Amino acid sequence: MRLTSDSFEHRQRLPAEFAAGVRTGDSVGFGPNRNPHLRWDDVPAGTRSFALLVVDPDVPTVPEMVGKPGVEIPVDQPRCDFTHWAMADIPADLREITAGSASDGVVPHGKAAPTGPAGSRQGLNDYTGWFAGDDTMKGDWRGYDGPFPPPNDLRLHRYFFRLFALDVATLDLPERFTSGDVLRAMHGHVLGEATLQGTYSLHPDVKG
Repeated sequence: MRLTSDSFEHRQRLPAEFAAGVRTGDSVGFGPNRNPHLRWDDVPAGTRSFALLVVDPDVPTVPEMVGKPGVEIPVDQPRCDFTHWAMADIPADLREITAGSASDGVVPHGKAAPTGPAGSRQGLNDYTGWFAGDDTMKGDWRGYDGPFPPPNDLRLHRYFFRLFALDVATLDLPERFTSGDVLRAMHGHVLGEATLQGTYSLHPDVKG
């Protein structure tokens, strides 16, 4: 199976159009937050649905350093995963998701009913936990919400778009499901996987 995009090239920088955070001069703020275009082909025989996970594995593990004035987060700080999109039950006959069709703008408290391919289900992304203590932003963040890496982070963040072809039409998932729930539910049902990687940074000196 092959996964491609008209929005960005494999292992190249994601345009700011598809990020939740952007830099304008010396300031950082919310961006267009549109989902990128995705297209796939060479689908395995017997595919009955797809699942999509978008994960940044380069998130700092010391949250107190994020955005702290006068502090830069070192490249070698231990990192953890951050899910930007978890979608299940994508119809087996679908081969493309158009840019901006599932997300267009940052919605405080998260999108209550994000759009997506007919029949698909949108899970919680990790902004749900990140904004849990912020009364102006907290809520269930569902569907796609794009990159907003710490502007003081010296590491270039990678974003892995992972598409799974499955031999079941629906996954056994709770109503408020996460990427972890998707991974557990599709165990033993994966017929194929395709991955596309983008990069992004808000640090003025980090290129790529």
